[in-house]
Amino acid sequence: MISLALLVLASLADADAARFEKRTLTKDFVSEGCTVADFNRDGARDVCAGRFIWLGPDFATRVAYTPERDNKEGMNRTPYRADTGYSDYFEQFAHDFNGDGWPDVLVYGLPGTPASIFVNPGAAAQFAAEMSWARHDILAVANGESPDLADVTGDGRPELLCHTGGQFGFAEIDWANPLAPARFRAITAKTAGSEQAIHRYTHGYGAGDVNGDGRIDILTSIGWYEQPAAPADHDPWPLHAANFGEGGAQMYAFDVNGDGRADVVTSIKAHSYGLAWFEQNADRTFTEHAILGRAATDNAHGAGFSQIHAIRIEDIDADGLPDIVTGKRRWAHGPMGDDEPMAPPVLCWFRLERDASAPGGARFVKHEVDADSGVGTQFWTGQLSSDLKPDIVVGNKHGVFVFTQK
Repeated sequence: MISLALLVLASLADADAARFEKRTLTKDFVSEGCTVADFNRDGARDVCAGRFIWLGPDFATRVAYTPERDNKEGMNRTPYRADTGYSDYFEQFAHDFNGDGWPDVLVYGLPGTPASIFVNPGAAAQFAAEMSWARHDILAVANGESPDLADVTGDGRPELLCHTGGQFGFAEIDWANPLAPARFRAITAKTAGSEQAIHRYTHGYGAGDVNGDGRIDILTSIGWYEQPAAPADHDPWPLHAANFGEGGAQMYAFDVNGDGRADVVTSIKAHSYGLAWFEQNADRTFTEHAILGRAATDNAHGAGFSQIHAIRIEDIDADGLPDIVTGKRRWAHGPMGDDEPMAPPVLCWFRLERDASAPGGARFVKHEVDADSGVGTQFWTGQLSSDLKPDIVVGNKHGVFVFTQK
């Protein structure tokens, strides 16, 4: 039995860490990702996971924006089988795509299936218990296990960051006709064997300005692709080779140690171990600094965890420095697959501390948010309310959870 004195000491030792209040919206497996927006425009942000929306601010009311059975791809066989099945909602993002003032939902299905926009009908919907938002497939095949919605071109509007047909790249939406098929902009050449090398389940993908030229580059596990000043439609982007692991989660480029150069943050292998930041040197090479080690022994006794399949960057403690939010994906390949599938599905944030005495001049300090939720293939961070404190929302095989920062 833990004594009160020990609890007090533990509390004092972690006194400056952010604290969260957990709310379980469902224990059903409805999605591997989630998003947040004020979908009914009542002034409170809502949580969207799978085909459901939980209305804020108390999330007590759940509505469905698509019917139990979708007429395409056999979607919505909910709840899905957590031990043997997968969700049709691999990742989800909220954005007003058609410009009518009502947030819509972008859904990445399983790799190899379409990316689709579900259009919010607005006031006409009245947010009944069962709705049927119109679905528009804007990319026939969206591959990759770490897609995102990001402004790659710098026009202030997002692109679909994914790959298809054996080529890395992104899909540009025609904003004059945003629900029409998007145009995929390949940044690599299609060659013999490219579909085997860049396959539908390729892990590790991201975007950021690596070389500081003001243009967004694309990150992969094998290096970064530099966006040209005037990229042509079909010309490959230059690849700067680097070893960023074996393919993990979403990848990010930002200045970790304050030296003015963008560094890279990524997990090492999505279904095993490892989390690191890669310090960019003056000659554009990278030095790896481990946050969590690549071997099981490095992560024993709660020091770390496996299955780091989703990452978000967020300034959790509002100190002006970006922190890492991540966790253990619950049953990526069922209760018998991968490394330690039955270990607690933890959710953590890693506080960035700049310190000249640390390797590379910075360290990330682990703080556990929860040990019974984990992450999926994607999750959401941001402000659920107006208190300016970032919160966390997770949807995965363990359920849907809201963590409100206190």
